Amino acid sequence: MKIRSIEDVPLLSTNLRIMKFWSFLLDHNWRRYFALIPYIFINTTQFLDIYFSTEPIDVIVRNAYVAVLFFDAIVRAVLLCFNRFEYEEFMEKIQVLYDDLVDSEDAILRKMLRECTVACRFISKVNLIMGCSSSVAFNMYPLFATTRVLPFGIYVPGIDKYETPFYQICFLFQLIITPAGCCMYLPFTNLIVSFILFCILMCKVLQHKLRNLKDVSHEKAREVIVWCIEYQLKLINFVDTINDLTTYIFLFEFMAFGVMLCAMLFLLVIVETVGQIVVICSYIFLIFGQSVIMYYFANELYDESLKVAIAAYESNWFDFDVSTQKTIKLFILRAQKPCAILVGKVYPMNLEMFQSLLNATYSYFTLLKRLYG
Repeated sequence: MKIRSIEDVPLLSTNLRIMKFWSFLLDHNWRRYFALIPYIFINTTQFLDIYFSTEPIDVIVRNAYVAVLFFDAIVRAVLLCFNRFEYEEFMEKIQVLYDDLVDSEDAILRKMLRECTVACRFISKVNLIMGCSSSVAFNMYPLFATTRVLPFGIYVPGIDKYETPFYQICFLFQLIITPAGCCMYLPFTNLIVSFILFCILMCKVLQHKLRNLKDVSHEKAREVIVWCIEYQLKLINFVDTINDLTTYIFLFEFMAFGVMLCAMLFLLVIVETVGQIVVICSYIFLIFGQSVIMYYFANELYDESLKVAIAAYESNWFDFDVSTQKTIKLFILRAQKPCAILVGKVYPMNLEMFQSLLNATYSYFTLLKRLYG
């Protein structure tokens, strides 16, 4: 049975429906502005609060962390709205290929599709649970502080935000507004991971098709190879589209991640209570978990795309006629250039790059700790 719309594609449905509700994708209504305008206003007051703050260093560091996190969520949401039609067109292409795999006569391909779908849904659930836990942590932090603080800093001219009743009003407002930020931040990660997982699935489809060339006639082999070349071009186009839509977001997050992780590790050294330590660990877990998921699957795509060339070479291509041999040699040559998710359209996003980022972050943390000590 054909999937009627991109909302019904199992890989995308959960996160896409959240984005449709807030009208970031598939729709355009008042909810978009209800989410964005308050957050842009709040984020502006957060940076003003950091600029004018005379509070202790631990409060400033935590407020800066939340301000950068909110800014990232706003950037993601604004770029989603700005590139709405590009995202929707890309997902329509995924829908077509998903339908083809659902209707495939090859049981192995259908099994790989089911596994990919299960993985996408599992990751989405885990990320949403992490987001809910982090939202609770943001709002619980004041309960463990030794002085009166808010979940995150805001600047209101002429008002002492820590005086009653202004403190209670600000606290209630922040309590209500935080979940909307998760809806701007987490579904974006889940959606991009779903895109990457589908590209990984495409690589595995190619590998499967190529490895099964051993037992077919020369005419059938040539037909399959031509199909694989067309499918490989679609894969390359998909990865290029993902890069066009996300590469500069990833560049910003690459730079922000190191700074935020360094700040949170430093905060662990200077906070005073066990409760604060637990909450800060949840902050670290959120940004670390988001980054690990993205870098891990980007690395998997990089590796699986290289395995396509290996699968083509293992197809006994030297037994085919000369014309088919030349075709598959060109296919192998192109497959040796891996498909990579890029950071700033320059550096491939993989685990090696992530390790380098962690090493640099820890180095700056130890330096900051010595200076503070």
